[in-house]
Amino acid sequence: MTTLLIVDDDTELCALLTERLQEEGFVLHAAHDGVEGLSRASNGNYGLVILDVTLPRMGGMELLKTLRSRSSVPVLMLTARGDDIDRIIGLELGADDYLPKPFNPRELVARIRAILRRLDEHRAGPGSLSAGDISIDTAAHEAWADGKPLELTTVEFTLLESLIRNAGQTLTREYLTGVALGRELGPFDRTIDVHISNLRKKLDGQSGLQRIKTIRGSGYLLAVRHPGKEQ
Repeated sequence: MTTLLIVDDDTELCALLTERLQEEGFVLHAAHDGVEGLSRASNGNYGLVILDVTLPRMGGMELLKTLRSRSSVPVLMLTARGDDIDRIIGLELGADDYLPKPFNPRELVARIRAILRRLDEHRAGPGSLSAGDISIDTAAHEAWADGKPLELTTVEFTLLESLIRNAGQTLTREYLTGVALGRELGPFDRTIDVHISNLRKKLDGQSGLQRIKTIRGSGYLLAVRHPGKEQ
């Protein structure tokens, strides 16, 4: 059984989800404030963290920012319905996905399974892939650009793998949403764009290059840059 952690001060919700997720084959542990949540999420014992934005002692955003400096454990954020700012900030800080409250537990289970399935696919992947000066190891979940290691979230790694496999080809937002998030692209869903923006910043660093090109009205493509050559 995969063990999950939920960090939420709503004890009734935590109890409900503990029972529901157990029926789905998961073990769910709960922390009810940010300080305890950060401590438990950092210990490496959990396959995924469900993190509420509003928490006592330490807010969810601060927790996520600190956690990302310590761990690449997948994080599913719980946000207030209609609060786009929280969603964007959470994604920029490294959350893998978000789910607005109130939510259907079946939707939560679907999101969890999608994230964990992507992680399993990486671990069972064929090994090394490369495009120009970018390379990844799908089994070790490691990536490099211009010889320098990259710290990527699960979603960012999935996006980079898809872009490398299709280097020089335009991949639509719909396709990337399905591959990286395991769901259809909604009419006002900008989640994939935020993940692409985060990945682009990590790939390009301070170089001023732009390895991921935006193809307006179509999607994104990876422009192959070879070591020692300007793009």
